[in-house]
Amino acid sequence: MAVDVNAPMSGRISEILCKVGDQVKFEDELMILEALKMENPIFAPADGKISEIKVAPGAMVESNQLLLVIE
Repeated sequence: MAVDVNAPMSGRISEILCKVGDQVKFEDELMILEALKMENPIFAPADGKISEIKVAPGAMVESNQLLLVIE
């Protein structure tokens, strides 16, 4: 079952800490979202494998935008 990981707020993706094919565990840090001059880590909501990454470092994202998919 695929799990979508969405942006919790608008901001800029400053760093991506995983790649497609990586195995992740619940609460692993996946990427950093910079918003309001603060770095906000995005954590894995479930165990699984990264199947898609929909953003790149430096990308501006909107609240609730799809960032990546875990299967």
